[in-house]
Amino acid sequence: AVMEVHRLYFQAGADIVETNTFSGTTIGMADYHMEDLVYELNYQSAKIARQVADEFTDRPRFVAGSIGPTNRTASMSPDVNDPGYRAVTFDVLKIAYKQQVEALIDGGCDVLLVETIFDTLNAKAALFAIEEVKEERNIKIPIMVSGTITDASGRTLSGQTVEAFLISISHIPLLSIGFNCALGADQLKPYLQRLAMNTQLNISAH
Repeated sequence: AVMEVHRLYFQAGADIVETNTFSGTTIGMADYHMEDLVYELNYQSAKIARQVADEFTDRPRFVAGSIGPTNRTASMSPDVNDPGYRAVTFDVLKIAYKQQVEALIDGGCDVLLVETIFDTLNAKAALFAIEEVKEERNIKIPIMVSGTITDASGRTLSGQTVEAFLISISHIPLLSIGFNCALGADQLKPYLQRLAMNTQLNISAH
């Protein structure tokens, strides 16, 4: 069933499909007592997408390994009565993301997609894990980033503006940066325009 979904996207003209691994970390899978299956879930998801991508020989087709935000936030407390409490730490996130990244690469991903970012500290843990794997394996792999604006205020759930979000991850060389989800395509347009403008300014500054 998953292969057919990938195939339909490629047939429609997509250059990239993403793996079905949005929640594929030990943190996300803990809700289902499936932590022990995390490597296999990511590896097989990447392998399935890779197999379908290789069916298309008219032009290169690519597989992006989907890395979601997890169901915990590192920069905010889930307990309104204890604002200093955190349900997860940066180090725990980094370890979970690193396992996912290794499996996605082993399965044949061309790109890693850190997506639907509502807390940039979570994303920083994922990006740190990716850089660690790249260094340990002496490899290069492109990174895509996609945040999410959660309401009409134009901020992420953790309170960052478009500009703050961009600045906080600008230390990592990225293939692309964008937004997805939440408000819908029409309402996201002005924030994408702000992102594009600030990305151009950032490139000029460097």
